[in-house]
Amino acid sequence: MSVTLVLIISIAICILVIFISALTTSKAYTSVKHTVDPIENNPHLEHMEKEENQKKEKPKR
Repeated sequence: MSVTLVLIISIAICILVIFISALTTSKAYTSVKHTVDPIENNPHLEHMEKEENQKKEKPKR
């Protein structure tokens, strides 16, 4: 009987852990706003454009 009790408790703990992890994951996805960076005044975009221009200016051998 003690083995059965331990098995039931361990399954209950596993189900509880899965439920709590699913709950927290769904909360994380719904609470975060996904936004897109604007194109205007974006320093990363300016840096990428400079690198592309430098690559184009280098002559190929």
